[in-house]
Amino acid sequence: MALLDVRGLTVEYHTPAGDLRAVEDLSFSLEERETLGIVGESGCGKSTAMLALMRILPEEGRVVAGEIALEGADLLQLSPADMRTRRWRGISMVFQGAMNALNPVRTIESQIAEALRLHETVAGSEVKAEVGRLLDLVGIAPSRGPQYPHQYSGGMRQRAMIAMALACRPLVVIADEPTTALDVMIQAQILDLLQQLQQDMGLSIILVTHDLGVVAELSDRVLVMYGGRLAEYGDVDTVYNQALHPYTQRLLGAFPDIENPRAPLVSIPGCPPPLDALPPGCRFEPRCHLSLKACSREVPPLCELAAGHIVSCHMVKAHDR
Repeated sequence: MALLDVRGLTVEYHTPAGDLRAVEDLSFSLEERETLGIVGESGCGKSTAMLALMRILPEEGRVVAGEIALEGADLLQLSPADMRTRRWRGISMVFQGAMNALNPVRTIESQIAEALRLHETVAGSEVKAEVGRLLDLVGIAPSRGPQYPHQYSGGMRQRAMIAMALACRPLVVIADEPTTALDVMIQAQILDLLQQLQQDMGLSIILVTHDLGVVAELSDRVLVMYGGRLAEYGDVDTVYNQALHPYTQRLLGAFPDIENPRAPLVSIPGCPPPLDALPPGCRFEPRCHLSLKACSREVPPLCELAAGHIVSCHMVKAHDR
């Protein structure tokens, strides 16, 4: 049994324009000590799906279908009090944009200490020492704990967010765009840190990113999302070397190939569909260079072509026949 098993997750936002479906019928799993990369353009539902896993969707958002099983227990069936116990202990999150996620008027150590006190993971007299240990774990001198977020660099703020996510020793850590707005050298340091922490603490990681290179380097499996739905899913080597969904192919074609630097880069015309005007068939059909007649009318089924390699595409279904 997988450590985390998501089945048929569907999330809607209630708006004055009506109920908008941001994530639809999304399924994936995460094993112990595994890293799953989730990629896709902005607005494809990556962050919404992760907030649903944490059960911290904004007030207008709600899960309307699906199951989120962590160690066999469906998080969606837990009471708010039981979910508060599971959150940060069972599953935690490094939020996108550390400067916005940290409270600017509270010290870093007080924010980490709050997580420890709320979940009573250490005795009250040991909180300060544990905060220092966590800061040291992510490469921040414990003496910097009494400082405020504005006194930290971007990379240090991200490290502080990772320390907060690890405070209660979770099983699963969601890293939502952990290297956004950081320069290349600092990005590499943060990613190296995540890898080292995974090895040392036995973490399972969900890495949400736009960077296909990061996924190739760090992830065991990859989930490609488009328009709130699964486009392609499988182990990294299979998806990168045998991409079958036209969207995955175009994403990889837009990424420079170090072994073939003269290869022309491709682009994807247009932009993702707005939630209030989703196509009736395949979400990618208006931008697809390989669309079939069925693509504009019918939602493509999920086709499993090999063990764990899943594609949602009419072209793949037709070829499989």
